[in-house]
Amino acid sequence: MVNKTYCASSYLMYRTVADDDLCFRDGWKPNLYQTPDKPKLQVYNSADLEKALRSQIMEIAGDGKAALALSGGIDSAILAKCMPEGSRAYTFQCIVPGIEVTNEVPQAAKYAHDCNLDHRVIKVYWEDFLQYAPKLMYHKKAPIHSIEVQIYKAALQAKMDGFETIIFGESADLNYAGLSDLMSKDRTVGEFIDRYSYVVPYYVLKDFRVITEPVTRYQKNGYVDTHEFCRGFFLREAMGSYTNACESAGIRLETPYVNTWLAAPLDYERVRKGENKYIVRELFRKLYPQFTIANKLPMPRPMNEWMSTWTGPTRPEFWPHCTDHMTGDQKWMVWALEKFLDLMEKEEL
Repeated sequence: MVNKTYCASSYLMYRTVADDDLCFRDGWKPNLYQTPDKPKLQVYNSADLEKALRSQIMEIAGDGKAALALSGGIDSAILAKCMPEGSRAYTFQCIVPGIEVTNEVPQAAKYAHDCNLDHRVIKVYWEDFLQYAPKLMYHKKAPIHSIEVQIYKAALQAKMDGFETIIFGESADLNYAGLSDLMSKDRTVGEFIDRYSYVVPYYVLKDFRVITEPVTRYQKNGYVDTHEFCRGFFLREAMGSYTNACESAGIRLETPYVNTWLAAPLDYERVRKGENKYIVRELFRKLYPQFTIANKLPMPRPMNEWMSTWTGPTRPEFWPHCTDHMTGDQKWMVWALEKFLDLMEKEEL
């Protein structure tokens, strides 16, 4: 059914349309990620995880037709150790002329050198967002996450270079408790929604809805089971960005961590004492004993710089000045929602 109010509010809060039965416009059913109907590889310790990842990479990349998206973080670095020597690895570098922003290339280059991979850099500019965002929104039939532009550009390059598959280290954080702040304490439903929501819809939209179902389905006695939320709803939202970008580019996507499952009870105490993603960290230390685990940001995008001159939405659905005090990432979401509403009103892209 068409429910633009629900869909717009859901996107702002959760970066996705949470209800599969609703859409922005008649005939525009959102193209959302569907969880594969196959058993996951059970993981109890770091040895299990290594075995699960190596077996998958051997099958995916053994014929030389797969490339790796390599960041400066430990998740993709572990996958790099599983790739055949000489394989191609791509790293994103966002560019803001005249301003130094987060650059993962030097760290990723160290991993690539250690694993004897063919390392290439894909430079990403704001102009890429203007060019590719409409195409990605049209394919998704919904507003997009900002990472989709980078993934799409990398997927296009990999395909042009003759590769059939691109591999990402996505969802290690969600499966193995890498989100330190979100996992830092037990939260009631209301506390969790306040902490998790990207943009509060009534700050932005004149006609809005506060959507609680994605959180309440994971509550037990009033507290949210954060780990189950992460590897359930959150994983599906996150994977939707990767599948949309790769499908739009016409290349196969593989995410080996998604096909694994932490079968042992999560050690919340260990996570909350500062050792988040402890199984993944153990594996990294085994594979890279000479490396120190680097601080990692989730696929850095310089949105504060790119969105600094945007003065906010002008469509009648939005409150004037609603983005005046927002972060760059929040402004992006409002920008993307407005651009999608504009796109949706057109007959063709």
